[in-house]
Amino acid sequence: MIFVVLGTHELPFSRLLEKVERLQETGVITEDVVVQVGHTPYESEMMTLIPFMSYSEMENYFDKARLIITHAGTGSIITGVKKGKTVIAAARLAKYGEHNDDHQIEISETFSQAGHILSVVDLADLEKKLEQAKDFEPVPFKSGRDQMIKLIDDFIQTI
Repeated sequence: MIFVVLGTHELPFSRLLEKVERLQETGVITEDVVVQVGHTPYESEMMTLIPFMSYSEMENYFDKARLIITHAGTGSIITGVKKGKTVIAAARLAKYGEHNDDHQIEISETFSQAGHILSVVDLADLEKKLEQAKDFEPVPFKSGRDQMIKLIDDFIQTI
């Protein structure tokens, strides 16, 4: 199963769903696709569309999925990589009215350069990324949280 995550941003990201559905129609994607669509209005007979989910429902779909295709939101990416999943992150772009700016390009490219995910800016590349995903071994993600706490604690101790 492929789990597509659009997050909860109020602007639609139907461009990604249109591309996924075209890849289903052409037989590139043959497995079930479940989509957390959020605020994106979209209808499909090929995908299971769920507007919003509880945290436990999201966790369940992340766990069951073979592959995650997500908007390039930090929370969605980190959830997938922490679970050791293959993640393809597609940036929402301002020029299409999908976000206020293009910060998702920076987010997805940073995670991609670290070897955690595959990044897509131009959705024409999604089919190629799906092929790469078959052999992709994500670099395990390690949060910098403990280091940050230690820095803060060390600083407080010096005061």
